[in-house]
Formats: sequence, C-alpha cells, structure tokens
Amino acid sequence: MRRTGPGGRQRVKTAKGRTNASVRWLERQLNDPYVRMAKSEGYRSRAAYKLIELDERFGFLRGAQRVVDLGIAPGGWTQVVRKKCPKAKVAGIDLLPVDPIEDVTIFQMDFMDDAAPGLLAEALGGPADLVLSDMAANTVGHQQTDHLRTMALVEAGGLFATEVLRPGGTYVAKVLAGGADHGLVAELKRNFTSVKHAKPPASRKESSEWYVIAQGFKGHAEG
Repeated sequence: MRRTGPGGRQRVKTAKGRTNASVRWLERQLNDPYVRMAKSEGYRSRAAYKLIELDERFGFLRGAQRVVDLGIAPGGWTQVVRKKCPKAKVAGIDLLPVDPIEDVTIFQMDFMDDAAPGLLAEALGGPADLVLSDMAANTVGHQQTDHLRTMALVEAGGLFATEVLRPGGTYVAKVLAGGADHGLVAELKRNFTSVKHAKPPASRKESSEWYVIAQGFKGHAEG
C-alpha cells in the first residue's frame, strides 16, 4: 500500500509483517529517479547508469570488441555494453542465475573457481579490451572483514585482467569507501598507465562504494 506525500513523494504505509527498514527501502525505490529510468529504458537495474556515467567520464567502452563482466547479475552493465558496443563479444560470470542476454556467454559459477578464468578467456576468443567487475563479497556486518573480502575479489579481478587484457586495455572495479588500498593501487599503477577513483552520480550518497578505473594496460613484460 502506498500513498503520495508532500511534493509528490511516494510514501509506503507500514503493513502488517513489514519492518520499518523494508518500508524505507520501498520508499527509496519508489522515489529513485534511476530506478524509474531503468524501468522506462529497459535496463535490469539502476546500476546500469553507474557504468554509463563512468564511461561518459573515462571513455573505456569506445571501440571495445571483447569485454568481460565479473559479477554480471542481474545484467544491467552488460546491457549497457551491448547497447554501446553491439558487435562486441561479451562473457560474464556470477554465482547468481542470470536471465539470458543475446550474444552474451554467461557462466553461473564462482569467479574464484580455478576453472573460471580459462572459461571466460576461451569464450572471448582473444585478448579483452575491457574487464568490468561489480563484484562484492556477501557482507557479514563487520566493516573491516567485509572490506577485506571485497578487496580480495578486486585483487583477483585485477590479476585476471592482466592475464586477458590487450595492451591499452582497461580494468574497472567496484571498491569500498576509501577506494583501493595502497598495495592494490601500487600493483595497478605497475600494470596500467592511469589509475583513478570515481563515485558516479548514480551511486547513492549513503553507499560506501567507489570505483577504481585502471586504463592503459602496459602489456606483459618480455622474458
């Protein structure tokens, strides 16, 4: 049950069995312009606009022919890739089931599985132009533990990126408040010519998420 409050804001009545937290979540969804845009433009999630905004600033989708989407569910980021790069080969992976997306290879498995990197690389059929990671570890409610677990995924994604990217390629990954830690930034700077942090407007202000954008992959050292 919902009603319109002052200024046209949608309000949700507290229903039997509905917690205050769920009421707040529903109200936020109802009043979120990105949620409304996603519905009207056919994107599976508001997260699509985070990628659109990051690309507007950094231009990493331009000319991309092979793209990997780590943590693809529910598929909003890959929908953006397919729209902006319709001829690109795209491979994605997630623990969660993902509804099919035309011309996209999707693996339902753990990216940390030893077999995952090889399967993704094989699906691309050549060096990647772009590796995207919207992965985050399941939270346990302990801030330091949650941060460490998510950063382990970011590091694993970064290592994978250095194995599959072509020279000049880009790695974009979700990190938490404060951005990537010093060790990871140093490693990225060793492998990429530009490493920057950004928080796109579509990322809610109260959210702890930021993104690291590593561009200009230097390639593999000879010998």
